[in-house]
Amino acid sequence: MLPGYKSVDGGHESNEPLKSASAEQPDNEQPPADGLAEEGSAEEPKEQQPTTSNQRPVKALILTGFGINCEEEFAAAYRLAGAAPTIVHLNQVLHGQVSIHDYDILNFPGGFSFGDDLGSGVVLANKLRYRKNDAGRTLLDDIREFVAAGKHVLGICNGFQVLVKLGLLPDLSGTVTPEVTLTHNASGRYEDRWVRLQVNPKSSTPFLKGITSMEVPVRHGEGRLIIKGTATLDAIEKRGLNCLTYADFDGSPTDVYPSNPNGADLNCAGLTDTTGRVFGLMPHPEAFLSLYNHPDWARRKRADSSISEEGDGLWLFKNIVEHIQRQQPAATTAPQGARQFSF
Repeated sequence: MLPGYKSVDGGHESNEPLKSASAEQPDNEQPPADGLAEEGSAEEPKEQQPTTSNQRPVKALILTGFGINCEEEFAAAYRLAGAAPTIVHLNQVLHGQVSIHDYDILNFPGGFSFGDDLGSGVVLANKLRYRKNDAGRTLLDDIREFVAAGKHVLGICNGFQVLVKLGLLPDLSGTVTPEVTLTHNASGRYEDRWVRLQVNPKSSTPFLKGITSMEVPVRHGEGRLIIKGTATLDAIEKRGLNCLTYADFDGSPTDVYPSNPNGADLNCAGLTDTTGRVFGLMPHPEAFLSLYNHPDWARRKRADSSISEEGDGLWLFKNIVEHIQRQQPAATTAPQGARQFSF
């Protein structure tokens, strides 16, 4: 039994619908925190509501299950950014128990969905593209409608791979046809290291507003972006969709290993679609939410006692939360702008 849904065999779907929360929850029992049902429970997820904002909280839906394993870090990032995260098993969305349209931002965390058996993100992408619900719609249909309504999608590592294999990134044609791919690192091995990223000044995505560079870890075996054809490559460059670049210690884009850990075309670490609302990257900003996540934090703290105790990755989440808040008609206060990082 996995959290939030019934399973016939481990990792397989059941046709038996989820029970309602009211049928399972005693009157005097409080729901579990962070929006994830306790193991063995079939109740619907509950949202963690921030208490510091006078606005409606930004609602972030975080998918898990089938080998995804970074959902808790995602939820922590959104809580620190002032949003209300809700973690659900993918089956709860596929079975119609949870609608992505009730949320402001849809999140695909990292991990090893379906064991990466046919390639990273391939099986999950096919499930989203081809599995139809009772109304004859796929989740990809809903995601396209979600983005067209002005909402946002974030995919990190395996989530980025899923968005690329779905054709949601970079989606130059607007037909969600795969135009690039992510494949095995040029090093031929899994890479687990810290990297520096430079933000493309031509990028228009709100996720990266005000950030010039950042340092975050990578943890992947198939992060090498391959762009087929000069026309596609030129279009990505011209429109600034290659929003993040692997950089050396001088902040210059580099194809030199290990600063570029996978040999990606355009030294690219992240892409956006043409709207800027769909964003994916291979590095893990949710793994650097606090200064103390960094292996070199002690030396940095001794060198500068006034250094911020927030990690570089947190600002990406703060940016998108503040952007969504600014779009809310009921907003009464202007959020603080994002900080710039430069090394």
